[in-house]
Amino acid sequence: MKSFALTDVGCKRDLNQDTVYMTDQKCGALPNLYIVADGMGGQNAGDYASVRTVEVVLEEVAQSSNLSQPVSIFEQAIQKANAIIYEEANRDLTKNGMGTTIVMASVIGNHLFVGNVGDSRLYVAGKTKLTQITRDHSVVAELVRNGELDAKDAKSDKRKNMITRAVGAEKTVNVDYFDVTLKGYERVLLCSDGLTNMVDDRDILSVLGSTDTIENKATRLVELANNNGGRDNVSAIVIEPF
Repeated sequence: MKSFALTDVGCKRDLNQDTVYMTDQKCGALPNLYIVADGMGGQNAGDYASVRTVEVVLEEVAQSSNLSQPVSIFEQAIQKANAIIYEEANRDLTKNGMGTTIVMASVIGNHLFVGNVGDSRLYVAGKTKLTQITRDHSVVAELVRNGELDAKDAKSDKRKNMITRAVGAEKTVNVDYFDVTLKGYERVLLCSDGLTNMVDDRDILSVLGSTDTIENKATRLVELANNNGGRDNVSAIVIEPF
């Protein structure tokens, strides 16, 4: 198991509201853990929301002991973070309206367990194909899924940054979960939308499938996003599970 994480403020923003976490070592019951959170909210609220969410998730996961139900570990951790962010946002006017996306993953044997809220993504790169495992919780993504908007038009739609779910936005949050069986040659990418809005799937697959080091792969993805305009914070975690 090898992984590398990188986050960058991008070319247009003054503050990085993304938070990343990775460990190839045991965290509670989980043998490894990877997280990307992309905060939203004015001033420092988005930054705080993503940092605090990751902190709470780590605290909850660290207390887990039953590996037989990894999804339950994810659910308990994300719901606890949601409750805390929601309460703080309602109590403190400077944090009102804050929230964050989250995508988290753990590789257990040949299974990749994933949870997500919002539009931060997880991809699995095979030999010739890049597959988005997570489903974006955004206005544009839902219009595409409902056949009301063409996928090509979605990339330039002004509503593409409007998310429909976020940690801390409501009293409770619905989380999507996925269990992916890995065959042994895949590469895994967790990232914020600052990457996917700037770099197309073909280029992501090319970078992940290269023979370069894992550190250089993550660095190259961030560089591509910034070279293409870097309109948002950019975060990437690249995992080579085998």
